[in-house]
Amino acid sequence: MGQRVAAQMASGVPSATALNAAQAPRATPVRFVPQSDLPPGMAYESYIFESNCCPTREGLHDFFNGLAWLLFPQTKRRLNQLHVAQIAQTGIQPVRGPARDGLTVFDENAAFLQCPDALWEALAAKDWSRLFGPLRPLWAESHLVLFGHALLEKLVFPRKPITAHVYRAQAATHSIADLDQWMATDLSAERLASKPFAHLPVLGVPGWWPSNQDPAFYEDASVFRAARPVPCAGA
Repeated sequence: MGQRVAAQMASGVPSATALNAAQAPRATPVRFVPQSDLPPGMAYESYIFESNCCPTREGLHDFFNGLAWLLFPQTKRRLNQLHVAQIAQTGIQPVRGPARDGLTVFDENAAFLQCPDALWEALAAKDWSRLFGPLRPLWAESHLVLFGHALLEKLVFPRKPITAHVYRAQAATHSIADLDQWMATDLSAERLASKPFAHLPVLGVPGWWPSNQDPAFYEDASVFRAARPVPCAGA
């Protein structure tokens, strides 16, 4: 689907038009419109909520955001609802609070991972040698889906340090539609404010990058960073 949209954009079709013409697997709750339709002074998230229209600029960032709406309509709608609820509580502040910060990180940079407990525990602990050594076979039993549109934009030009904020999908989902439905019911502002993410340099995923077949790939401490020490109680 993304390739078809990209081909239309490359031929000169505006992004919003190409995205609206895409044959999405499920109904999309928004219509894509040019960025110029966003009224001056109105918050982007509020406009989407009130109009069911998504302002769309030309370029990769909003191209991938549009694909996220097409593939994960319930998750994107839920994020929009949570953003608008936070705006209603606190208004537009120069610095986002923990909830809106978590919502933004999720929207821009999240990946969803379904995996065995041992794999998740090693990832959360940044135990890279175990994660990509003895536990490497467990990646074949896992399902990693990239969601964040900024993450996808960065990966157009792959670099080793590109890191996803990984959110664990614990439901037994078998399709993107199932995953979308589960995410939409699981997400809350309180949960995202707690930053429930593990950090994963995505080119380290077995099978995703040829160089990671060499164990030395994971010895780059500037990318595969050690976990921060846990402060002692009362410190």
